[in-house]
Amino acid sequence: MPASPAAPSSTATPSPGPAIAAIGFIGLGVMGEPMCGHLARRSGLPILAHDLRAEPLQQLAAYGVKAGSLNDIAAACDLILLSLPDGKAVDDVVGQLEPHLRAGQCVVDTSTSSVELTRRIGARLTANGILYADAPVARTREAASRGELSIMVGATEDTFARIRPILQTMGTDVTHCGPVGCGQVVKILNNMLVFQHCGALAEAIAIGRRNGVPPDILLPTMAMGSGDSFVLRNHGLKSMLPGDFPDRAFSTRYAIKDLSYALEMAAASGLDIAAANLTMQRLKQAEQAGHGEQYHPVVLRVIDPQ
Repeated sequence: MPASPAAPSSTATPSPGPAIAAIGFIGLGVMGEPMCGHLARRSGLPILAHDLRAEPLQQLAAYGVKAGSLNDIAAACDLILLSLPDGKAVDDVVGQLEPHLRAGQCVVDTSTSSVELTRRIGARLTANGILYADAPVARTREAASRGELSIMVGATEDTFARIRPILQTMGTDVTHCGPVGCGQVVKILNNMLVFQHCGALAEAIAIGRRNGVPPDILLPTMAMGSGDSFVLRNHGLKSMLPGDFPDRAFSTRYAIKDLSYALEMAAASGLDIAAANLTMQRLKQAEQAGHGEQYHPVVLRVIDPQ
């Protein structure tokens, strides 16, 4: 482990930092656990991980991942990855890490957090010589299990160059979207489109069913035409068609959280985005109907009640 530099000042300028010798991973949920597993298998580096649950830590121990506290991770790791439920959790964890971090360390948030919060945390850490990047992930939990995520990065050029090989252990597409916060912008807008598309797909299913074409005919046929899409093939054929909306997937509550970030950006930009607002109404209706913990395509139950 590199020697600790002098205490950082408020005017410290982050440098690219020393070679990464150890990695910390905080948050081992649906996406975080497989991401950490690929990191352990493919990076060749020691991994120290933390989660509130013992089960994922026990499973990852087979790949050499060791359990540690937040303080342990701050003390031992050059690069610290976060995969947490929301911006509040990110803010809380960074707040606990921050007093123990040193100039030259790097924190990377793979969660989906608000752009304003991301930039505020980034500015605060950067002022103390700590590198920061937002690197939210996209695609399904199956893609996470295969190590085939799309990762959208907001960082300086130097920081991106430093963390890219690490992110490539977990994703097949790692894109530098701009400075800190820009990864979140792209991820949030990606999710906004997914949620809106799920609503449009549910409308098509409802109209088709009431006019003599059942979903098991409608969706596969549209998949062969210009209406084909990732959402149709995944959310439509794999979830809406069989009526499978499991817990422990990307829930309605998570969708509401992510879409709220898009609406915040739109409001700050002076934009009235009617389609996104309608999508939010439907997601909230699904939550009120008791579907808050279910996979978010369950919005079909609101649009096409049977």
